[in-house]
Amino acid sequence: MTVWAPTDDGQADLSSHDTFVNGVPHNTFKRLRDEDPLHWTDWDGGKGFWSVTRHEDITALNVDYRLMSSARGIRMEDQTYEEYLARRTFQETDPPEHLKTRMQVGKAFSRPVVAGFEGQIRDLCGPILDQALEMGEFDATKIIARQLPMLMLGQILGTPKEDLPWLVEKGDALIANTDPDFTDHVLDKLETDAYRMMPFNSPAGAELFDYAKELMAKKNREGDTDGVLHMILQPNRDGHVMPEQEFRNFFCLLVAAGNDTTRYSIAAGIQALAHQPELLGQLQAGGEIWGTMADEIIRWATPALYFRRTATRDHEMHGKTIREGDKVLFWWASANRDERVFDDPFRVDLTRSPNKHMSFGQGGPHVCLGMHLARLEVRVLFEELAKRVKLVEPNGDHKFLRSNFVGGIKELPVRMTRL
Repeated sequence: MTVWAPTDDGQADLSSHDTFVNGVPHNTFKRLRDEDPLHWTDWDGGKGFWSVTRHEDITALNVDYRLMSSARGIRMEDQTYEEYLARRTFQETDPPEHLKTRMQVGKAFSRPVVAGFEGQIRDLCGPILDQALEMGEFDATKIIARQLPMLMLGQILGTPKEDLPWLVEKGDALIANTDPDFTDHVLDKLETDAYRMMPFNSPAGAELFDYAKELMAKKNREGDTDGVLHMILQPNRDGHVMPEQEFRNFFCLLVAAGNDTTRYSIAAGIQALAHQPELLGQLQAGGEIWGTMADEIIRWATPALYFRRTATRDHEMHGKTIREGDKVLFWWASANRDERVFDDPFRVDLTRSPNKHMSFGQGGPHVCLGMHLARLEVRVLFEELAKRVKLVEPNGDHKFLRSNFVGGIKELPVRMTRL
């Protein structure tokens, strides 16, 4: 097996963010898949929860939104109904409400619209990679993986380039709100009730709220009708316009999820090149591999480690009873390493096909809105990298986020040799 991270003892506490500072506890997930695929965890930080760890079980439950609801939160943390209403995005709704919003915003991220971004993405990749290769030794997460999604975010949102570092910093503070390297308001370390009505219980949400309002006011004054934000704010077929609070929450989601998940997929792909040298040669040979490699890298990365659902009624499974109101965590990180579905799942196989990974929450109504863009960014970045590099080597220990929700390599020291 190829893991490239310290492994756990098989008894890891999945409720603890500290568990994940050395990477995903794969031994624990394998034990649970084999011995206890529906596992209950008591939690000091709130109500306990069920963990579903097998690919087959998650696939079956993920499509049944009437049984497993997203409309009570998608993270492990408890929240009041008042907090839920204030923070929620369309991710935290169920059909038919979810589908109405999805139809309203989905066209902006449809396959045809995203395909039109390829030239822009390629133009962004060249300078990023050339600057990195001039350095030779660098942190690939910071110098490469962070840059492309950040710059593409600016192009999609139509934000001034000088605002982008600040936006990404705030997005990091939201989605990585359990890591002291990214926020001063660490969710499980400090009292954060003052921000309980903000996305992710973070003060960064309030700052992004204000920014979104000012940005749209400026665009309206200037008659700027280009870009995704304007498209999202158009009336739907019923004449409904997204309310201000919903738009602000959606903007926060775009800034956080639209940047971080692609960043950590790219970082994981570079990590793979550094530890499996044959992968670079496969990319340079080209051909059909470009149709499969992005999904394999995204499977390997699994940037969203889990999503939570809440049971709407009692449900029997594996000889146990999930009670109405129980929290149920779908561990994508475990499903993506399930030996029942993936041959040699702890090794990166860029030709893997079919690839039924669950990094985008496939199979259910909440499938990732940005999946086409993520695949495109990953593919184009590695196409451009393969044209320029003959060797990628590790150059020190990599470090993971302190988070059981977002899986990512936050520091990745590498050495790259130019062709």
